[in-house]
Amino acid sequence: MGVAAQALQGRILPKARVRDQLMSEPVVEPAPETGEWRASVVLDFARSELFDRTFQEGMSLVEETASYLDGPGRQESKSLERRAALGYAGESMRLTTRLMQVASWLLVQRAVREGEMDPAKACDARYRLGAERASLGDGAADLPRGLRGLLDRSERLYERVLHLDRRMYLDVGETEQPHPVLSQLEKLQAAFGR
Repeated sequence: MGVAAQALQGRILPKARVRDQLMSEPVVEPAPETGEWRASVVLDFARSELFDRTFQEGMSLVEETASYLDGPGRQESKSLERRAALGYAGESMRLTTRLMQVASWLLVQRAVREGEMDPAKACDARYRLGAERASLGDGAADLPRGLRGLLDRSERLYERVLHLDRRMYLDVGETEQPHPVLSQLEKLQAAFGR
């Protein structure tokens, strides 16, 4: 049984409300006293089915990538021409770096879920993901199919986790303009006590 599977043995009930809140566009930032609100969102996410699925996918991809790079990938890289071999080395480093960043982020969320880290502490900037604009260069066609597939999947996973990170930890300085319809709906709900 893999590390990810062991970590997910204790399933937590899904929270559709958190998933909807995290995945809906655009974010309307709450009042400046956001510490408690953010900590609540972090804890709710860490207990959600969305987290479980994302954690499982991330850890599985880490294991699959390690197996590929230590096995078939190593053999495939030996048969590449010099330029393609350099591209392979660069892209494999980018791949492992990207996956380690995602794994670190996911492990912080798991620590929150298991009570090993306070949700407010998880809001610290050092645990956030940085934007990454990685794209395959002109030599992508020369790379082995296995590596290209892993690069594509890891980039999609990274983008999803980055989206979650931004939704959960949006700083006051990064506040987006409120959606006009949602703002009016919130005003109506406040007026009618909902």
